[in-house]
Amino acid sequence: MNEWFKKIFGTIKEKWGKWTPLQKGIGIGIAVVAVAAVVLTASFSSRPATVRLFNAPVRDEAERDRIMFRLDKDNVKAYVSADGYISVDDESVAKRYRSVLISEGLEPKSMDAYSLFDVTRWSRNDFDDKVNWLRSQELALKSHLESLDYIQQANVNLTLPDETLFASEQQPASASVVLYANGSSGILEDKRKIKGLVHLIQRSVEGLKEENISIFDGATGSEINNFEGMAETDRINNIKKQQKLIQEQEVYYTREILKSLTKTYSQKRVGVVNMKIEMDMSESTTTAKEYYGVTIKPDNPNTPYDDSDIRDNLVLSEESVEKTFTGTGYNPEGPAGVEGQNPPVYSDMSNVIGTSKETGRKVNNALNEKNIVQKTSPSMGRRTVSVNIDGTWNRVYDETGQLRLTESGGIMRVYTPIPEEEIRKIQKLVEDAIGCDKARGDNVTVTNVMFDRTEEFQREDDAYRKAQQTKRTIMFSLIGVAVVLVAFILFRVISREIERRRRLREEELLRKQQADREAALWAAKEQGMEVTMSVEERKRAELQENAVAMAKEHPEDVAMLIRTWLMEE
Repeated sequence: MNEWFKKIFGTIKEKWGKWTPLQKGIGIGIAVVAVAAVVLTASFSSRPATVRLFNAPVRDEAERDRIMFRLDKDNVKAYVSADGYISVDDESVAKRYRSVLISEGLEPKSMDAYSLFDVTRWSRNDFDDKVNWLRSQELALKSHLESLDYIQQANVNLTLPDETLFASEQQPASASVVLYANGSSGILEDKRKIKGLVHLIQRSVEGLKEENISIFDGATGSEINNFEGMAETDRINNIKKQQKLIQEQEVYYTREILKSLTKTYSQKRVGVVNMKIEMDMSESTTTAKEYYGVTIKPDNPNTPYDDSDIRDNLVLSEESVEKTFTGTGYNPEGPAGVEGQNPPVYSDMSNVIGTSKETGRKVNNALNEKNIVQKTSPSMGRRTVSVNIDGTWNRVYDETGQLRLTESGGIMRVYTPIPEEEIRKIQKLVEDAIGCDKARGDNVTVTNVMFDRTEEFQREDDAYRKAQQTKRTIMFSLIGVAVVLVAFILFRVISREIERRRRLREEELLRKQQADREAALWAAKEQGMEVTMSVEERKRAELQENAVAMAKEHPEDVAMLIRTWLMEE
């Protein structure tokens, strides 16, 4: 085999060497085109085909739009063919949303429920086929239930009785389903999901009715589609919702009252002690007929008075009748020549003449009529509100503008209650805020009771004491700093004065010494004595002369120089 490959490769290499460059280019182009064709063929053949959502076309445009809108809501790509078939990308998506659409009641109504689940019809001619038929339906229903996100596991048991000749003897189909929900699922408390599951199971099995379906929770063993047994739970839940609605109304009106009063009074001074609202949650229907007058002329809103013309009724027609009769009246005698049939009593009164008068009046009036049918649920009942407003606390100042203190060192305050006239105005404001209706029995109470502000006043007193203590500390500190500063200034002044006096004494001593020395030299010159000065004495004399000259210009520097000179001596 290896020799055969070597021979083939050698032949190709030999022929490749004999080809011209043009032939080589054509060969390479043919090879590239062949590879591209193979790649494209593989890519197209590996592309997944779409899967039909239902095995029958959806020809109703409204049903098809509802299904497409539901799929688009979950960003599921769906395709509609020309003949009405709806398709999705893969089998898993089709399987999942087939169950979702059935549970939400969006499956096509004209479609056979059996075709929704893509289950092949089997023959019912023998026992084995019937058993397999039953198992296939149970597995199909189980797979669809488990495809839902909130179902972890489902066990399905169907009972499909044999068909009988008479409908009265036919036993109904039944289904028993045990579900295990995911931990985060609220299926046991969501009636909408439970009803969707019942709808899904009912449409999965032909001839199955809702009352023959039992769904159990596998974790607790309780029947979750027994809505009759949940009536008490629903009643308790409704009571909770009603109480929550009443609390929301109470919070709303409390907020409205505080909003109205805190614009005038501070929030610390206003308190809603009680807010009680009664509501009738029962449904009531009222039917009434109301008659009212006819408006001939409506009121003109531009005039300050009412110029409307309203009448109690409007005459449509009127008839008056007046009849007067005098004589014996009409006495039938029968045919001519035949005696009448009147009794003897009336025959004896035939010559009596009488008078009768009849008067009548008929008036047809028109009225406006209004038929009122009102259904209320819930209806607002009696409202009871109690509001307490604190007065004002004012601090007491003395004649100098300083706060007056109590014996314990606290701030002295005076309480000023709210006047009665102002309380009545506040009550009217609260009544308007809650829509008070006396006919309904509403009651609003506004009181002026002093709030307990012991802790608040204690904090203010402590802060005042702390501020006063801080003020005294700062004042004493400033006094101490001032005393130290004054002492330092005095010390500097005294020190300078002592230094000045010492410097004067030293200068006086130097002048005396210089005078004595000059006097001695002068005396020696007068006596003819030759005074000789050593180099050191001459330097000292020059230094003294310079010191005297400098003393006049720079006294302080000279003092330092003299002090240094004395220390050397």
